[in-house]
Amino acid sequence: EAMIPVEIGVQSLRFVHFTEDNNEEGLRCILDLVEELRDKAAIRVAAYQQRVSRYYNKRVSPRPLRQGDLVLHNSAVVDHRYQRKTCPCLGRTIQDQEGPPPRNIQT
Repeated sequence: EAMIPVEIGVQSLRFVHFTEDNNEEGLRCILDLVEELRDKAAIRVAAYQQRVSRYYNKRVSPRPLRQGDLVLHNSAVVDHRYQRKTCPCLGRTIQDQEGPPPRNIQT
């Protein structure tokens, strides 16, 4: 025969020691510290971005480009709005990088 478990009347410490006044006071203290926490987070983000930038710039070799130089145009990196459907765009000059070249239609 199935037995119904007996409810135990022991309450948790959190429930026993909870008071509205202490809770509200704690929330107000946390709200006072929010700006300080945001400032610390912004400092951490800036430091992280600086480290990542230093790491990246150590490994990059600068290559100055002038207008008219040929550039290998990787189709995986291209913005899909300007990508041609038939083939990847190889050997386009820097001045053509803004978008697809205009089509000349002859009738």
